[in-house]
Amino acid sequence: MMQKRQLAALGFMACMLITGCATQALQTAPRSADSPWQPAVSDKGELLPGKPTTQHGLVLPQGFTLPANQTVMTRPADPRIQAEHVYSLPELIDIAQSSNPTTRVAWNSARDAALAVGMLQTAYLPHLSASVVGGYTHQSNNGANPRIGNGGEIGSDINDILSQTGGQRNRNSGSGEVQTLGMEWLLFDFGKREATIRAAQQTQIASNVLFTAAHQKVIYSVALAFYTHAAASARVSLIEQSVKNAKLVQDAAEMRLRQGQGTIVDVTQTRQLTAQAELRLVQAQNAAENSYLDLVTAMGISPNTRLETQNVGHRQLTLTDARLTDDMVQKAIAQRPDVLAAYATAKASQSRIAAAKAEFLPKVFLSGNIAYSTGHLALSSVPGVGSDSSPTLNLSSNNFSSLILGGVSIPVFDGGLRAAVLKQTQNQADSAQALLRRTLDDAVKQIVIAENGVHASLSAYSAATKLQEASQTAFDAAFSAYKQGVGSLTQATLAQTGLLDAQLGQSDTYYAALIAAVSLAFATGSVGTPSAF
Repeated sequence: MMQKRQLAALGFMACMLITGCATQALQTAPRSADSPWQPAVSDKGELLPGKPTTQHGLVLPQGFTLPANQTVMTRPADPRIQAEHVYSLPELIDIAQSSNPTTRVAWNSARDAALAVGMLQTAYLPHLSASVVGGYTHQSNNGANPRIGNGGEIGSDINDILSQTGGQRNRNSGSGEVQTLGMEWLLFDFGKREATIRAAQQTQIASNVLFTAAHQKVIYSVALAFYTHAAASARVSLIEQSVKNAKLVQDAAEMRLRQGQGTIVDVTQTRQLTAQAELRLVQAQNAAENSYLDLVTAMGISPNTRLETQNVGHRQLTLTDARLTDDMVQKAIAQRPDVLAAYATAKASQSRIAAAKAEFLPKVFLSGNIAYSTGHLALSSVPGVGSDSSPTLNLSSNNFSSLILGGVSIPVFDGGLRAAVLKQTQNQADSAQALLRRTLDDAVKQIVIAENGVHASLSAYSAATKLQEASQTAFDAAFSAYKQGVGSLTQATLAQTGLLDAQLGQSDTYYAALIAAVSLAFATGSVGTPSAF
């Protein structure tokens, strides 16, 4: 009884220690909802598990501020970029396709989908597993002899024989080793494996399509950022010219004041216009710098990289009103990555239905194993780990034994699990078809919107060009008249403001037309190679 009480006490203490260790982990969490977390930090600022410490004299940050991890460093400038080279859009796209993380992630996903098909194809092959176990066994009794029966002549004789052993302790021990080789082979399953592989193959096709879609998105993103940056740079150039024009008007006003023909009000007004132009220049320069950061980010290179981009502001735009025919729209839809991926997903869902139906049918299998045992271990099976814990049924006292089994597995009752799985796959197939229809409708909508955007931007550019030409003529005439003393300052300043607005409008519509053309190519799925730009 004393030993039992001691064992119970030890067990209780062990449970208390385990419970205490589990709750002590709360010490590594924030103390309360409104108090900052004080992490354990290395000498380089790296966050460590455990209680807060000040290793190597490192001072923990105060308040809700995390320590700076010195092992996390920003990327340096891309060594492939040549500072003296002027990069065209195809060159930037070529760099982006190997630098943007999106393409690498899509590539790994496509490779994983291919490996999934290969793993499923192994279901047609037999599976072999080998095990080697060794052990030592020891048995002993405490010397106490049992009593048999409640009386009688036979019971008394047996008990007398047992009492002659004198209550001696008996020990038995032995050691040995067992080596086994097991085999499992599914011979026939009414097409379940084939349907599962077909579904995986369609999923692989969808992954490969999405890999192509990732490259198209990178091409489109870089082209969009390139033209946006070009438009911002063009605005800077135009506003710089506007500042020069404002200073010319200001100089003319100051000269007329010195000649006694002007007033201080005119000079003050021209100085105000010059200051406004300079302010717009600063804002335009900031916008151009932000658009440059968008460009290098779209390329997937370090923002610390500096490069020169090609000037594309002198391209000749075709203003003809060409519309896409129904056949052209149908072809464009048929090659869009999102449509092809949705189509492959729908086909994969149909194959999953066939695999779910095959679960209702029998399976023919073959299995066997070979065992070789030494020593004195009495085992009926060999223990395994995880999924390899299949029993060995033919171990005996013989050194070598083997067993081959063949049979048919017939599902009888599973509480409706297979029926629920089948219904689930049917619902998923219906959703896949609905998604395909919606993808088709969205594709048509995007193509039509992109096509309308091209025509609208070309029409706007044509009108803005006429406005710019008229505004330039008006400014030249008004400034010349004011400089010669026959015109008013109001006309000159209005003409200057109108010229700047017209120039910016022409530039913006020009680059908007280029962006609209890229958007139409992306919507039709024809953004495939950098040479297209």
